[in-house]
Amino acid sequence: MSIFTRDFVWTGRTDTEDGEAGSRWHQKIRQSKDDADVALVGFGCDLGVINNKGRPGAKTGPNAIRAALSNMAWHRDIIATDHGTVEAVDDLDMAQQHYATSVTHALTQSRFVIGLGGGHEIAWGSYQGIRNALASQNKKIGIINFDAHFDLRKPAPNTSSGTPFYQIAEDCKTQNELFYYACMGVAESANTQALFAYADTHNVTYLKDTDTHFEQSVSVLTPFLQAIDVLYVTICLDAFPAAYAPGVSAPSPLGISPEYVIKMLHWFAQQQSTFHYAWPFADIAEMNPVLDIDGRTAKLAARLIFEMVNAKF
Repeated sequence: MSIFTRDFVWTGRTDTEDGEAGSRWHQKIRQSKDDADVALVGFGCDLGVINNKGRPGAKTGPNAIRAALSNMAWHRDIIATDHGTVEAVDDLDMAQQHYATSVTHALTQSRFVIGLGGGHEIAWGSYQGIRNALASQNKKIGIINFDAHFDLRKPAPNTSSGTPFYQIAEDCKTQNELFYYACMGVAESANTQALFAYADTHNVTYLKDTDTHFEQSVSVLTPFLQAIDVLYVTICLDAFPAAYAPGVSAPSPLGISPEYVIKMLHWFAQQQSTFHYAWPFADIAEMNPVLDIDGRTAKLAARLIFEMVNAKF
């Protein structure tokens, strides 16, 4: 079972003395499903985290990100909408299907869609939503994941926040399609030999956290981007050091820097015409407000969204 909610109220500081130039996100975003440049779609879920033996609390993640985004300064002449949140109650698969439907609809209405999580089980729903939106176009979807974990676990027996990219790989097999997946920031200490073996045998592109730098990433991802038609970027907040992102199920003792990821986001936007791919979708995963300290993780998630929008437009 899942439910759909629109209960978040966008509020924040208003600088009336600066007129239009003083606008912030809460003054600009529309709570509608009208045509837009940017659309937000929430997935309030931690059933996958619980199935993965993690610490619950991610189900309230979407609104924590919205709250942190509300006071961000507005710098683009674009239209942004909020499509609300699909909240998972007790059936993960059904909730993912409902969220996927929301993603598909948002993609038909908007130039760029951002999913707000929730655990990283959001990725299976996001992928299905993108795939359904492109159903008749025969496009190759490439996934770039900034994450300390491959999330390539086999369901044991249930799917979880650790299984989404395994599910996508298996779906690609069923559809007789290639699996285009890159994971930047993999922590060797957090991934077993079995996961590395699966990644190696399924042609996964990856860099370990100790090797994840801009120049190295550009070198590794250039052939990846040249091979795909559509880019889906997913950011797991546990990829960052715990000092930046304490509000996650599995905080990282090392991690990758926010500056590096922001630089990569701008590079993805800049390379679309060079490599001839479209970048219509991204999501943020593993936002757990219950475990956050001083809103650090939510503020980081909001800044990443701010940078995506600035990069795209």
